[in-house]
Amino acid sequence: MSELPMHVMAGLLLDADGCVLLAQRPPGKHLAGLWEFPGGKREADEAPWPALVRELREELGIAVESGQPLIRVPWRYGERELLLDAWCIRHWHGTPASLEGQALQWREPAAIDPQLLTPADRPILQALRLPGEYWITPVDLKLSEIEHCYLRLCRAIESEGVRLLQLRMPTWPTVTVRELAARLLPQAREHGAQLLLNGDHEGARRLGSGVGVQLKATQLASLARRPLPFDQLVGASCHDVDELSQAARIDADFATLSPVAMTLTHPDAQPIGWDRFRILAEAAALPVYAMGGLNRAQLAQARAANGQGVAGIRGFWAD
Repeated sequence: MSELPMHVMAGLLLDADGCVLLAQRPPGKHLAGLWEFPGGKREADEAPWPALVRELREELGIAVESGQPLIRVPWRYGERELLLDAWCIRHWHGTPASLEGQALQWREPAAIDPQLLTPADRPILQALRLPGEYWITPVDLKLSEIEHCYLRLCRAIESEGVRLLQLRMPTWPTVTVRELAARLLPQAREHGAQLLLNGDHEGARRLGSGVGVQLKATQLASLARRPLPFDQLVGASCHDVDELSQAARIDADFATLSPVAMTLTHPDAQPIGWDRFRILAEAAALPVYAMGGLNRAQLAQARAANGQGVAGIRGFWAD
């Protein structure tokens, strides 16, 4: 009978300025020198939340009031298998202090270099940084109305609070989509939004920070590593457990999993449903957006099913 994974609790302490607390692994420990979110191992007789409260009291000397689950990351270091269970914490008593000799620092999530974190903590950082909604450009954007398209997308970023936007225009010339992304980039940076090009990682590389790529399933299968540096998002379009595993192997920042429900664009595709989505998302080692036949009102349902949130096209745009 195989051993159960080690269940490790992680607390993301967020202060009033939105900074999160990091702890450095001390010399002599596995992955010494890398940074992680504080916490520790759950004992066999403990429930997850009490275990996290105890660990943060012992490690930092604080009394935690409440927390919200963020993501559970299954991970393997060689023969060592663990489940990293991360919670966001905004209310506690006391001042966090290093009681076990580790260095501590407060950092804005957007300013953290994922490569300075332990590999298992990187998906947690992305789950913290990513929004709950992933917008994909509407199907009625016409190349002949490019100025209207630009203004419509600017309005989405500036007025509607869109923070993750994929430019998916399959009938447009690649160069035109890149030009549109370049025009939108100043507005996106001003409002803290991220743009992603559909399948065009070379275009994203040329445009630089603030522009990422959404990999198609065929592209994902052919890659041995992520195609962009860590300051540019890499999303992966997935439909099953193998594709989700490949997305994690190449260090993608997140995945979309579809179709959850019936869609007008792919009427012959068999939906996986929420129960199957829950199982696959919980087993994935990266944040997963539910996609396919969904709308913004189903964000809470996606979160309850272990998802990062919802992604969509038709169900997101009001006009």
